[in-house]
Amino acid sequence: MRWGIFSDIHSNLEALEAVIKAYKAEGIDTYLCLGDVVGYGANPAECIQITRDLARIIIAGNHDWATAGLFSLEYFNDWARKAVLWTQEKIDLANRNFLAALRLVYKNEDLVMVHGSLNQPEEFNYMTDFSEASKAFSLMKETICFIGHTHAVGVFIQDKQQRIDYQGKVGFKLQEKCRYIVNVGSVGQPRDGNNKASFCIFDTKKQTVVVKRVNYDIKSAQGKIIAAGLPSFLAARLATGR
Repeated sequence: MRWGIFSDIHSNLEALEAVIKAYKAEGIDTYLCLGDVVGYGANPAECIQITRDLARIIIAGNHDWATAGLFSLEYFNDWARKAVLWTQEKIDLANRNFLAALRLVYKNEDLVMVHGSLNQPEEFNYMTDFSEASKAFSLMKETICFIGHTHAVGVFIQDKQQRIDYQGKVGFKLQEKCRYIVNVGSVGQPRDGNNKASFCIFDTKKQTVVVKRVNYDIKSAQGKIIAAGLPSFLAARLATGR
């Protein structure tokens, strides 16, 4: 099985289309989305529809639940809050109901996935340090967990002696008795210093995991954000990947 796993589209249609085009050359069997289909960008309805058509499973991100009225706006900074309120006005009831129905965690025989952390997934905690990684590993029964939320590609690795290491790149083969928490980064708003859209491939036959990057039309995405009246900062950060 070759899983195509992606996250944090954030209503960036140009980035999503570029990722899908790149995936077409990868022989993907099934697609999984780690949440935050909406937020920040200017094409929420289009991104919801495309993701629904593509992915077998979509789990909830904090922006998805906030747009559906299930997560407090107090959690967000001013830019994000304005984007959530804008998105609520731009999508119809059917799409809001779809976002509200998204579950927090999904697992199968190959993997488990959550938007932020297995530790209180409804709180959307950020996996940014070894303490949070340790809590998540303690809750894992699976070998590998896929996450998004931070918009930064990386992997926490727990070895045979329960020691945890971190790598800022994702391209490895699973090792016996090790466990992994893989952040697949962001399709629509990368924040790891690389402005290219990111997407992950998990090959269960070869036991390999890799995150790849692809260019997309950033200027068009920026222009739509500005034209929509969304905060200009949300457009500017697309170019810097921060």
